[in-house]
Amino acid sequence: MLAHRVTGTFINIGTVLLGTVLGITVGGRLTESAQQRVLFGLGMVTLVIGVGLALSWSGPHTTRGTPLYVLGGILLGGLVGEWIGIERRLEQLGRWVQSRLSASEHSTIAEGFVDASLLFCVGSLAVVGSIQDGLTGDYQTLATKAVLDGFAAIALASTLGWGVGLSAITILVYQGAISLGAGFFSDVLVGEALAVLNSAGGVTIIGISLKLLSLKDVKVANYLPALVIAPGLVGIVSLFN
Repeated sequence: MLAHRVTGTFINIGTVLLGTVLGITVGGRLTESAQQRVLFGLGMVTLVIGVGLALSWSGPHTTRGTPLYVLGGILLGGLVGEWIGIERRLEQLGRWVQSRLSASEHSTIAEGFVDASLLFCVGSLAVVGSIQDGLTGDYQTLATKAVLDGFAAIALASTLGWGVGLSAITILVYQGAISLGAGFFSDVLVGEALAVLNSAGGVTIIGISLKLLSLKDVKVANYLPALVIAPGLVGIVSLFN
């Protein structure tokens, strides 16, 4: 029974691993300039997806205060994440994996693992899709995400190598945990709270695109608490209305 509740996650893992293999196989035959074009292309598409999700704050279930929830969630989430040191801990984990699997100081295993883990797990598709899969067995959203992640894995692996495939572990733990614990979210992530989650996730995805485009590394992982804080603010305010 548990396996049926994480079907979408398993599909997602499969496409990421397949994309990694294809990226390594094809990527080695591409020039450095061509690899950069692929990565920048992924960055531009990621930017569009992020902007689209960020604009969820103007959807049918929102109010004039919705952007403030998103702003508050992002700012508070960034402070909490910085205090916890999420990005630093992820990088440490990536370096630990790299030290065990590669003797080269110039290896991109850690970078591939961290960047891919953030790209595949930050955002509403991962959260909402996992909840749908866990509650009803409907994995269509995660299947759509899996296709996107598969192509993204090809692009990332062509430049960062097989460390991208290690993100499958992150997907299994993160999405699998949400699917198995979906019952706790079913009555919470509705209406404005869901719109705020989508919007905050979109903002963080924009942060990922900035790094992919080599514009700015905003330490996206440190903003992950925003995905909890932003919809949480909606719940807190609703208690006083």
